[in-house]
Amino acid sequence: MIALVLGLLIFLGVHSTRLFAADWRTTQVERRGLGAWKGLYSVVAVVGLLLIIWGYGQARLAPTWLWVSPVWTRHLAALLTIPAFILLAATYVPGTHIKARVGHPMLLGVKFWALAHLIANGTLADLLLFGGFLAWAVALYVVLRRRDRLAGVRYPAAGVSRDGIAVVVGLLAWVIFALWLHGPLIGVRPFGG
Repeated sequence: MIALVLGLLIFLGVHSTRLFAADWRTTQVERRGLGAWKGLYSVVAVVGLLLIIWGYGQARLAPTWLWVSPVWTRHLAALLTIPAFILLAATYVPGTHIKARVGHPMLLGVKFWALAHLIANGTLADLLLFGGFLAWAVALYVVLRRRDRLAGVRYPAAGVSRDGIAVVVGLLAWVIFALWLHGPLIGVRPFGG
């Protein structure tokens, strides 16, 4: 469990430098250069992610159950991850109305993903992992939206076709991940089997 907590602190910490240490981040970029900063940032993020994966895997070997979710929550979780994938796709498709409306679709997608998994999973490791990501995404989303409003930042929409692309790509990614990748990569098949 220590590896999971340490991984979460490292991964979410490095992804929160703009939230909690914007001036320090700016100083580091100026001192080291943008390329060096991105390299260091990436290495630290990967170390954190690897610790999360390893720590969560270890915690699943001897789970500490806090609650047992009913079977129907798996279906609800599957439904809630659909908008998570669409929002993730909207992050990378430029000019969507989705991004124009929500500003930071990846963070909103992380919230859907984390909430879905909290509903369907009830171990201490699940609470730490998904609850940690949910708390981080909520806090960062609020701060970034406030900064956008104060700075007058707007995300222009180019056309409805861009939203269609994001929806189709998101749905395809969800189907591929849910049916074929979640089991081999995560060890849990969302739809049985």
